[in-house]
Amino acid sequence: MKYPTKLQEGVRKVATREAYGEALAELGRENPAVVALDADLSKSTKTSVFGQAFPERFFNMGIAEADMMATAAGLAAAGKIPFASTFAVFAAGRAFDQVRNSICYPRLGVKIGASHAGITVGEDGGSHQSVEDIALMRVLPNMTVLVPADAVETRAAVRAAATTPGPVYIRLGRAGVPTIFGPDYEFRVGEAVILREGRDVSLFACGVMVAEALRAAEELAADGLEAEVINVSTLKPFDWRTVSGSAARTGAAVTAEEHSIIGGLGGAVAECLGEHRPVPLVRVGLRDTFGESGTPEELMKAYGLTSADVARAAREAIQRKRG
Repeated sequence: MKYPTKLQEGVRKVATREAYGEALAELGRENPAVVALDADLSKSTKTSVFGQAFPERFFNMGIAEADMMATAAGLAAAGKIPFASTFAVFAAGRAFDQVRNSICYPRLGVKIGASHAGITVGEDGGSHQSVEDIALMRVLPNMTVLVPADAVETRAAVRAAATTPGPVYIRLGRAGVPTIFGPDYEFRVGEAVILREGRDVSLFACGVMVAEALRAAEELAADGLEAEVINVSTLKPFDWRTVSGSAARTGAAVTAEEHSIIGGLGGAVAECLGEHRPVPLVRVGLRDTFGESGTPEELMKAYGLTSADVARAAREAIQRKRG
């Protein structure tokens, strides 16, 4: 799908977790089957918005993430549409066994809202910065994995998750992010979106890195290089047709993610191109390391996740293409 767009500079940045809380409350007003569970972090995950509106459908499970996931599985089996929320490091890590065996194995419709993902958690440091959650969730059979790029896409992704059969993992962030999409944007599970067309290199990005990829494309344009920017907000099921098709047009590829390059978007694109369209590929992301404490801006720069880093990777990929 094509959705040409530019960053809406000057517009207030909105965290995807904020949009998640608002969208969940809207769903609650529309559908009485929607319920929410949280692991004592509702003010941070923003499920508190739902809880205040529908206290009889909100369950604070305490600091017991495994119990929360198992309870959500039971609610799904009973016909409810449960959204279970906590930090990504706990949702994907601490409760992995319950997500695997109690949710994914029986293919129950639990929707996991995993906030505070990636290094933009900031000062909480490496213990709370989940940089492996996409890999953990993507490998699970029956799991759908969504990584929305801004508040607009997050609201649409939450609505889509509610009607998607089976379990869904929605990766959300703590820090505010730029607005990319307008109110007419149509989100579809399983479809990557071409935001900007180009002929020299394909920039595949997800989450907070979509904005950086768009900025990188502007930087490259100043040097006469045309970058195609693709928002890969669904990591599973993977849109291999759009990804391989873009690579076929440009002959060079870059991935950009706020996650380890192992098993995340970089891994998914590498798998896709290896099977369908081998081209030079440079992956931007955390390179087999944990995060550390710092402001989001400091950490993005320290770990090479800025637009300048994406542009540098694009030039490398183009150079390799040219031999």
